Amino acid sequence: MPEMRVESKWNGKRHFESLGPSGHVVHMDAKVDDGGDDHGNRPMELLLMGLTGCTGIDVTMILERMRQPLESLSIAAEGVRREEYPQAFTEIRLTYTMTGDVQPAKAWRAIHLSEEKYCSASASLNAHIVPRLVLNGVEVPPMRKEEGAESAEE
Repeated sequence: MPEMRVESKWNGKRHFESLGPSGHVVHMDAKVDDGGDDHGNRPMELLLMGLTGCTGIDVTMILERMRQPLESLSIAAEGVRREEYPQAFTEIRLTYTMTGDVQPAKAWRAIHLSEEKYCSASASLNAHIVPRLVLNGVEVPPMRKEEGAESAEE
């Protein structure tokens, strides 16, 4: 089983500097109201960022394998958290905004493959993930893989 190690160093108050195997540093801090100096992202923001990055990498790779000419992709994440502590995410809404000559069924297939098979970040979260697709400015209703998209390998 692959292991991953990150180390976070305290820099005073609520500020931490984190370093992972990639060699890139990430700063985390609390907002001023919570005793921080606002020198970095909040840890829960980083969870959502990690999720959008993970699924984004998957979706772009899958669409490339499907020979779908993607021009742009942005992914917005909106997390709903519990009121009580720990204030974990209970639902995360992901909006995939794509442009390009991409078939809607294949776009949905890529999203579902990421969520159900490839995205380690989504598999690590205990939240209901709700995807939404906007393709070339038009919202595309959800499609399941049974609705005509071939596999990513084809």
